[in-house]
Amino acid sequence: MKLLARIATIFLLLLCQQGRLDAAAFRYGIDMIASGDGPCTCKTFTGKRVGLITNAGALSIRGEPSWQAFVRRGVDLKFIMAPEHGFALKGAAGEEIGNMVIADTLKVYSLYGSSRKPDPELLKKIDVLAFDLQDVGTRCYTYISTMKLAMEACDKVGIKFVVFDRPNPVAPLPVGGFMLEPSQESFVGAAGLPFLHGMTVGEIALWLQKSRFPGLSLEVVRMRGYSHRKFADELDGFRFVAPSPNIRDLEAAVLYPATVMLEATAVSEGRGTEAPFGLIGAPFIDADAMKTELERFTLPGVEFVAARFTPSESKFVGRPCSGVRIRVIDRASFDPFRTSTAILLSLQKLYPQELGLSRNAAFFDRLAGTSRYRVMIQKQYPIGAILEAASGPVAAFDLSWPDRFLYP
Repeated sequence: MKLLARIATIFLLLLCQQGRLDAAAFRYGIDMIASGDGPCTCKTFTGKRVGLITNAGALSIRGEPSWQAFVRRGVDLKFIMAPEHGFALKGAAGEEIGNMVIADTLKVYSLYGSSRKPDPELLKKIDVLAFDLQDVGTRCYTYISTMKLAMEACDKVGIKFVVFDRPNPVAPLPVGGFMLEPSQESFVGAAGLPFLHGMTVGEIALWLQKSRFPGLSLEVVRMRGYSHRKFADELDGFRFVAPSPNIRDLEAAVLYPATVMLEATAVSEGRGTEAPFGLIGAPFIDADAMKTELERFTLPGVEFVAARFTPSESKFVGRPCSGVRIRVIDRASFDPFRTSTAILLSLQKLYPQELGLSRNAAFFDRLAGTSRYRVMIQKQYPIGAILEAASGPVAAFDLSWPDRFLYP
């Protein structure tokens, strides 16, 4: 009997220990409804008509799509809305997406077609609009723009907005880049944040409510076991599902803020290759000269390898290009904005006419959030001067919103 008692005691201790481990384990916001526990259960939606902004990449910890978790838990889901790239995540950057139907009868309305804002007449048919999308942590990625427009629409119609939070996959990268100036606000820069902001979508939603929509009824369903000090692949159970066709893995998400500015130039950012945002080049570039110029900056955490490639889509389709392959060798010291600035300074120095900053000034400035960055690149300011010019407003933002983070 004593032996049985001891075994029972050990078993109970193990169960308690497992409970403590489970409590500390990482969980997405959607897992709070998928599992029926946490601060936001189905009671939030009981008796409510619900709409959901999501796509096929928004999964629970067990791999269940968020919209299916809603249906399984008995939520009265009236329709889905999908952002850029569409619900199925097949649309190319900038490609307009039409409406569709899934599960035979569930309508999916596009928020990247004739309009990018939820239709007020549709919103009048529901009581709550929920949001569950995986962002990548860079201001110009349009999912936070979709969220801002949805919050604005809900505020005007007078319905509740609920955000199921997800990790910022590159949160440990240094906050940086130029702040968005009001004159440059656009769909690739919808919120006055640093270019690399370090925030989750839930944190951005709370910040937007305070700064733009104080009358909006907002609820953020927090994650469990999340930390800003960890990259997404360091979170036990995190599932990387490509949030768009060219952000295929975490490496691409890490490199994205370092090379996305090339979208507004005549240099390929690697779309249509095996390494989008990790390969840069053009037919007019000398790969060895580019590599040598970049190495002059002695950038931390990254190396450059001379490369040649032929894109299958986007810029220079079917044309041989030369440039560099960018490899992050130490994420802890890698600085995307410093790297981006070095790349742009090098290209402007070597190929001032071909790069096309003047021809694409309006788009470049919208991505950068300011015209100052482009002008400083064109005038070949020292990299330190450019970084210093950007850092002041970012520091002021940090002081203005010291409580913007929900997580350690």
